[in-house]
Amino acid sequence: MDSPQRPETGLRVTLDIWHPDCWTLSVTEERDGGLLGHGVYTIDGAATGRFTVYGETTAAIEELIDTIRASPLTESVWETDRPHATDTAVPGSASRALVVRYEIENSINDALVSRGFIPDEPVRMHGGREYWTVIVDTDRETLGERLDAIREAKAAEIRVEDIAVAQGGPGVLPTDDLSERQREVFELARQRNYYAWPREVNAVELADELGVSKATLLEHLRKAEAKLLGHE
Repeated sequence: MDSPQRPETGLRVTLDIWHPDCWTLSVTEERDGGLLGHGVYTIDGAATGRFTVYGETTAAIEELIDTIRASPLTESVWETDRPHATDTAVPGSASRALVVRYEIENSINDALVSRGFIPDEPVRMHGGREYWTVIVDTDRETLGERLDAIREAKAAEIRVEDIAVAQGGPGVLPTDDLSERQREVFELARQRNYYAWPREVNAVELADELGVSKATLLEHLRKAEAKLLGHE
């Protein structure tokens, strides 16, 4: 009798990104409002992306669109009368839909996708930063290696804002199989940003907070991670 297949697992990660020569970062740093990115495609050797421009007022949106058109980093900008369908609520009181063409070398999209980072919701761009929520089939160690490769390739600053095991749907943590102690240790590690990159707390600090040895804490984490990642 065949054994039941274990559900596939991966990580759901939110990334805070800055990289050079990016028009979305430049224009949102200069103006109020922001952008939602709905996908970037390579057409005739250039990047072509669909975006929602949002702001608190129509005037703020107009100023942001004018800044996008005037940017030396954009080749062409045109509006579409049909907003991109999205399950993500659009911030602000007003919004417009744009298609923007720009140099493919200035996009970080391919650097992420080619390393297995699949966008799980529209990319948020505001205040001169990009925020990507992605799913990726990897573990925590390899995640750091992939992000380092992107940092080097694109001269990018990348910070992990949140990390969770994606199983049974985006952002769902299947912790039912964990013991009470494993769940307690794992949840504390997440809350204290142990899984951020770089880490904001180390194993010794977590162990002290729980009143256990470092070796005991790491053993609980190892078993919890193995179960959550489907390796046990």
